[in-house]
Amino acid sequence: MTNYKPRVISLTKTPGQTFGFYLRVEQNEEGHLIRCLEMGGPAELAGMKDGDRILRVNGTFVDGLSHSEVVELAKNSGASVTFHILDESSYKQAKALGVNLSDPQLTPVANGADKEPPKPKLCYLVKTNAELGFSLTSVRGVPGLFMTQVDSGKIAYNAGVRNEDRLLEVNGENVENYTHDEVVKKIKLGGKNFMFLLVDKETDSFYRNKQIKIGSQLATVKFLPLQPRIIKMKKGFDGYGFMLRQEPGQPGHFLSKIERNSPADRAGLREMDRLVAVNGKDVDNCSHVEVVDWITQCGNKCFFLVVDQLTDQMYKQGKVNPMLFWEEMKDSNSPPSYTEALTLPAPGQTSMPVRDKTEELRPKLCRMEKTSAGFGFHLNGIDGLLGQYISEVVKGGVADRAGLKNNDIVIEVNGENVEQSTHAEVVNIIRRSGDTLEMLVASQDVYKQLKPTGVKTTSLLLGKTSKGMFASGAAESPEANRKEEQQQQKEVRPETPPQQERQRTSSVSSASSEDGIDERL
Repeated sequence: MTNYKPRVISLTKTPGQTFGFYLRVEQNEEGHLIRCLEMGGPAELAGMKDGDRILRVNGTFVDGLSHSEVVELAKNSGASVTFHILDESSYKQAKALGVNLSDPQLTPVANGADKEPPKPKLCYLVKTNAELGFSLTSVRGVPGLFMTQVDSGKIAYNAGVRNEDRLLEVNGENVENYTHDEVVKKIKLGGKNFMFLLVDKETDSFYRNKQIKIGSQLATVKFLPLQPRIIKMKKGFDGYGFMLRQEPGQPGHFLSKIERNSPADRAGLREMDRLVAVNGKDVDNCSHVEVVDWITQCGNKCFFLVVDQLTDQMYKQGKVNPMLFWEEMKDSNSPPSYTEALTLPAPGQTSMPVRDKTEELRPKLCRMEKTSAGFGFHLNGIDGLLGQYISEVVKGGVADRAGLKNNDIVIEVNGENVEQSTHAEVVNIIRRSGDTLEMLVASQDVYKQLKPTGVKTTSLLLGKTSKGMFASGAAESPEANRKEEQQQQKEVRPETPPQQERQRTSSVSSASSEDGIDERL
């Protein structure tokens, strides 16, 4: 839930010590930013996060003051200072909504309870031979086009489209002033995949009343079938175990030469993942040197936001910044602050160990016998790219009874891994299978949690047969799988490790550049 009430953080330093962060103003970024937190310093221990905005210093509202004025207020405070802090995503959303941040009562209140502002939604539709399952219509006297006749279980419905949603954008292009025929033509000529920006009645009314133009920067990405990944790493003896490179003709920073069993490999980084952000800082517009320096300043641990090729293409098609995912997810994933941690109850003896929770993350092995009606599902994918998922599962059909669900990710077909196969290749494997088909699949939620663990997703993760999914066929034991992986690790020699990254010391200052100024506090 978005909360516009700032956190109050009081810091105290000893003689010769700093508060452990840099105060920055940056080009194209509003507010006074907290950057380069010193690991174990007063600021980090108190719960400050990279990208937080300072709203008040010792009670003085500073959001409209100059950088030098804020620095003076903090320095003149002496050994102790109290800050009012707002996290980055809440600050940006508050600015977009016109919230008065100088008002002590900052949280929108409805019926006596905090209420998060509604969000428009991004929906990604992939055409197949089946109908998309919606119609577009206009309403006399009401601007825009609306979704109607959205059929439950069809492509549009599964992508998050609902009746009476108003269409704002198609593939990142605003179509509010387009005619019905122009929008229909744009959709038909757009290829097999397209991104919609939609608002329901409540959301539309909310932003109209506030006279705020709706754009994708305010949207939720929870309906998108593919999402970026948040990678948490702790540096090993030889570094993180990857190389950062830039590809000719391709904008962005890419990860390559990931060493086997390195921190990067165990955390789930993959070859040619594109690096979007480091510790919440968007690095798209940074030079290679700046990104390397930023990673170095993170010390011995860091958070990456990355996208694979398929996810990257989907976000770019809708002209959507993957940072939306980070901003939507980080509040739910953020660890408690130092002061919050002190008040948390001690874990009980009956708490479930992490190992037990990991064992619950299992794929599903579904065996099907074809009938005259077929298997009863559609295989979806993006033409020319990798990654397939299930759609249009017929209720009561063979696939439904076997346990397949809409949007399940396909991992194996008849024991053959297809994660790196094209749509045409997977279709051919299914056709060759005849009347019997075995598919290893996982829900999107399970798949997203399994991939970063670095554990190869196979039927071996099932441990034993599941009577609900198939009748027979014993899987190899996990112990046998571990022995096989250990043997493979011995046989494969890791690549030469990258140059040791520089360690951050107390004398390091953040980069001096034309796009911002900073001050160590």
